[in-house]
Amino acid sequence: MSDSESDIDIADLRSKYVLKTVPFDARFPNQNQTRHCFQTYIDYHKCVKAKGEDFAPCQQFLQAYRALCPHSWTEKWDAQREAGTFPASLEP
Repeated sequence: MSDSESDIDIADLRSKYVLKTVPFDARFPNQNQTRHCFQTYIDYHKCVKAKGEDFAPCQQFLQAYRALCPHSWTEKWDAQREAGTFPASLEP
């Protein structure tokens, strides 16, 4: 592959995918984002309960908690929600 071909491929990929992370939230100023992860997970599920999964602002919470939280944590929390033992209220 020549340099010009790889430049085109990279430019094509950059136009298809936008890499971004969760924006700064003043409620969580520290580097440790554990609480931010947990709160965003809760906010997403409250939003879905109140407005439904297709409500666009809920998707922001979904993307944020997926970016912040380890997958093993969200799997555990999903299991707790299903079992009714989740440690926080998810009522809107």
